[in-house]
Amino acid sequence: MLGVIGGSGFYSFFGDDARRVQCDTPYGAPSAPITIGTVGGHEVAFLPRHGEGHEYSAHTVPYRANMWALRALGVRRILAPCAVGSLTPDLPPGAVVVPDQLVDRTRDRADTYFDDGGVHVEFADPYCPTLRTVVTGLPDVVDGGTMVVIQGPRFSTRAESQWFAAAGFRLVNMTGYPESVLARELEMCYAAVALVTDLDAGVDVGSGVKVVDVFAEFQKNIEPFKALVHQAIEQIDEERTCTHCLPHEGIQLPFELP
Repeated sequence: MLGVIGGSGFYSFFGDDARRVQCDTPYGAPSAPITIGTVGGHEVAFLPRHGEGHEYSAHTVPYRANMWALRALGVRRILAPCAVGSLTPDLPPGAVVVPDQLVDRTRDRADTYFDDGGVHVEFADPYCPTLRTVVTGLPDVVDGGTMVVIQGPRFSTRAESQWFAAAGFRLVNMTGYPESVLARELEMCYAAVALVTDLDAGVDVGSGVKVVDVFAEFQKNIEPFKALVHQAIEQIDEERTCTHCLPHEGIQLPFELP
């Protein structure tokens, strides 16, 4: 099964024919009931990251419960649409980017299932190359760029934004970590699909980022963005062949994967 995790403003994916599944996990309930439908012959599970009414801010999302619930339902490959700020004028609002790297600037987020046992996950390349190739093969999608993930819920100061840009980062986001590493720990392929909603504070000299503008830009682009995710799913092979995202071969895990 494929999974889609919707970001800010991306709270639904199917029509009325989808079935809803209530889940519980060792880490509590996920952000919302998971809806399961069909896209391009694939069975797809959809979960709104922030809840159906944006009940969860980036730093309070139950990431471990979300990823565990998807895995327990049979999901093995995930596309993760998200809203991002741009750290370069080359990526204006409305651009769709598939990042190839991330930098974690969050704090105090539960970011592992391995609280017991000496398990160390390979994470040099945090995104699934197979899924990335599918999405970047679509028209007008930008391939690559480093996404820095900040704690939130506040936006960056102008100095922070300029610092990130000077370091060569191209996107800034609040939810891309720990979601990506938890997917890797559960041996699920994962690729972020980022919709640029704003130029970050250090790029847009005139004003800082305002949440009302972010949501307005996302809503303006949400239907084409959903269509792009649908199109990507239709291009994904039925059989999973990626081995990049299976890091536990020969390792004794402290628990059985769901």
